[in-house]
Order: sequence, then structure tokens, then C-alpha cells
Amino acid sequence: MTARLATAALFLVATTAGVAAQNYDGWACRDLWMERNQIYKDAGYCFSTPRAVRTFGNAGCAYDRQGDVPLSNTQRRIIQAIIRAERLNGCTD
Repeated sequence: MTARLATAALFLVATTAGVAAQNYDGWACRDLWMERNQIYKDAGYCFSTPRAVRTFGNAGCAYDRQGDVPLSNTQRRIIQAIIRAERLNGCTD
């Protein structure tokens, strides 16, 4: 049982490390926006822009400020990588 848990934990670390290292070069602005905001949606963020509310809705949301949303360090790194890609691509939204 302990060996199985250790293997599962190692897989999880490897998987989340791979996700954090995702290369967003070449992603379209719309896809970057969707990916970034899906993380916030999954964590309970209440969207305020009409586009985000239309796309994700606010059912079950709990946090009005992005800074209050409980995100893991991995999620924060992913969001920062997406924001960098959005800036490099000249995304406006």
C-alpha cells in the first residue's frame, strides 16, 4: 500500500511539473484567455466582465477578487506563464 501511494505521489508531482512547464508559444489569444480563466473558474472566481460571465458563468463562485482565489503555486506559475504569452502575442483581452 505504501509503495502504491509513493508511486501515485511521484506521478502527481511529475504530472503537475509537466503542466507547469507547458510552453504556450504559438497559442492563439483566445485559447490563452480560455486556459487562464478556466483555472480561475475551477477555483471559484466570480467573473465580472460580460465575456467571462457569458463563457464561464458564475454559478458556484465564491471569490470576487482574483487575489482572494485559493490557487496552488503550480496554478499561479501556469497563470503567470499564460500572461507572459498573452503579452508576447499582443493579446488585448
